[in-house]
Amino acid sequence: MSNKMWGGRFASGPDAIMEEINASIGFDQRLFRQDIAGSIAHATMLAETGILTQQDRDSIIAGLAEVLEEIEGGSFTFSRALEDIHMNVESRLREKIGDAAGRLHTARSRNDQVATDFKLYVRDSIDTLVAQIRTLQLSLVNRAEQEAETIMPGFTHLQNAQPVTFGHHLLAYVEMLGRDAGRLLDGRKRLNESPLGSAALAGTPYPIDRQMTAEQLGFDRPTANSLDAVSDRDFILETLAAASICAMHLSRFAEEMVIWSSAQFGFVRLSDKFTTGSSIMPQKRNPDAAELVRAKIGRILGALTSLLVVMKGLPLAYSKDMQEDKEVAFDALDALSLSLAAMTGMVGDMVPHRERMRASAAAGFSTATDIADWLVREINIPFRDAHHITGQIVALAEQKNCGLEGLTIEDFKSIDDRIDSRIHKVLTVEASVASRQSYGGTAPANVLAQAARWKSELTGEPHEPRSLTKRKRGGHGDGGVE
Repeated sequence: MSNKMWGGRFASGPDAIMEEINASIGFDQRLFRQDIAGSIAHATMLAETGILTQQDRDSIIAGLAEVLEEIEGGSFTFSRALEDIHMNVESRLREKIGDAAGRLHTARSRNDQVATDFKLYVRDSIDTLVAQIRTLQLSLVNRAEQEAETIMPGFTHLQNAQPVTFGHHLLAYVEMLGRDAGRLLDGRKRLNESPLGSAALAGTPYPIDRQMTAEQLGFDRPTANSLDAVSDRDFILETLAAASICAMHLSRFAEEMVIWSSAQFGFVRLSDKFTTGSSIMPQKRNPDAAELVRAKIGRILGALTSLLVVMKGLPLAYSKDMQEDKEVAFDALDALSLSLAAMTGMVGDMVPHRERMRASAAAGFSTATDIADWLVREINIPFRDAHHITGQIVALAEQKNCGLEGLTIEDFKSIDDRIDSRIHKVLTVEASVASRQSYGGTAPANVLAQAARWKSELTGEPHEPRSLTKRKRGGHGDGGVE
């Protein structure tokens, strides 16, 4: 038997294989709230323009409210034979209110209906993701304030480069996440046009009011071209692109969590909440949450690539290929949301080992650049010459098997007689980070100022920078602070 929702043209129903490949209700049922909201807006507009009677409108809206209650309550039975969420809702509405349900689809098509539903869903998802990003940012900012004076090695090529503060390092991710939120919100602005009323592809002869439905659904305006409206999936492509960049940032941070929590580094300890053990090695504490966050980029970027490939060869307007947009998008947005939640939990629970970080920061001649800068600043040696002299100093320290701070003034003068005892003041990692006071630099005062700026931006309330504290050498976590 034919599908009564669209089967007037067909004498028999689809083959079982056709039904299997065609049905989307298994994943698009999550659009039920958006679908019902769009239908209520559409019915309201049809009545206001005289296309639908007030009685039919009231019956439709009341029936849709009952359908919504059934779905939310778990008593609704979804049918694969009805293909998608739109037909499932309409079919159940017809069972409840009779022929009036059939008038709901006047002046619209499943093409503009699905585009509207999906846009509403993506818009809601963006709002949720941005809120999660802000929560993670605030958690990072709070930790950065606590660790504004904690010294750790800054790396290039994963080799010790220059000392930085742990707070400064954490704030780098706050900046990245700020750009991620900005990209998502920029995409939200572009998607916020309503396709509803574009119908199948050419618009409709009915005297509809598309501005009215756009306003009811929170859109800024209706789309200006009906062909583009039903064939556009830029909004989800752009969202997935922004999500992929965000996931990449989370993956980088997760990789650092894995490295930092290793026995070889020992910079942080992750809590039992976000680690697992081994089935045969009782000593193991595996950073599984971080590793899984690191892996999620594959699924999210895969969704973007998949949908780009689906869309690249489609002529205007709608093709059934576009049904493949939702399943990958849902999975990707879910994965990013879960990753943000996991990372927020790890940031809140991690315990930094400050002395271990400082000791590592002092290794590998990390204050060599400070010597070069001192030679330029205090003796007026050209930087390229200062760089060469510093290289000789490092070579001497390597030869003597000591750190730069272990060299005597005689050692320095053996390289260049112009060097005097003032050079010892720049050899500590504390002096190094304190000197980096240029805007955006790692100096503790800078970290506290940037943390206050971000707190003001994220909370909407003014925050003044905290005062610097004297931290005792040793300890970890929040201990060791005077």
